[in-house]
Parts: sequence; structure tokens; C-alpha cells
Amino acid sequence: MPGSQVDPRVAGLRSAVSRLRRQLAAHPGDFRDRSVAEEELAALAGMAAAGDLEVSRLRRSLLLVAGAIGSVSALGQGVRELREAVDLFGPSPRV
Repeated sequence: MPGSQVDPRVAGLRSAVSRLRRQLAAHPGDFRDRSVAEEELAALAGMAAAGDLEVSRLRRSLLLVAGAIGSVSALGQGVRELREAVDLFGPSPRV
């Protein structure tokens, strides 16, 4: 909508997800959990686009992405940026 305000946290999350998706797509190596990372990044992109930003779900997706990509050092900066974007939404609620 013209003139509508976008929450800067949502914009940051969209940007971090998009950047990491591009980096992952360009990464030539194959690793076992690549599809997990791709699926969770797609889920994060969908949540950000829909405005469905439940902190516990964001953090779950972040953990899955980090676990899937964790050992690929070339993608480490992108994972850090994603974590920082998710952190802006606050701590995960305690159960």
C-alpha cells in the first residue's frame, strides 16, 4: 500500500533471508541438510511476507537453518545476519 509504514524489523528480516537464500543458491558445494535450510528460509520469507511473525516460530526456523548450514563457513556471515534480524523480535517465550 502506498504510504504504509513497514516495520524496520520485518524489512531487516526480509533482507537477511533474501541475502542468505541468494548465498545458498550460489554456493557450489552440496551438503546433506541443504534442502532443510532452503525449506526453512522459504518458510521465513513466507512468514515475513504474510506478517505472521511468531517469535518462537522464527527462532525454530533460525535454529534449523543454523543447524543445516552451521559447518559451511562461507555462509556463516549470512547466518549471523539472519540471527541478528530474528533477535530484533525479542527473546523466545519460555514454556
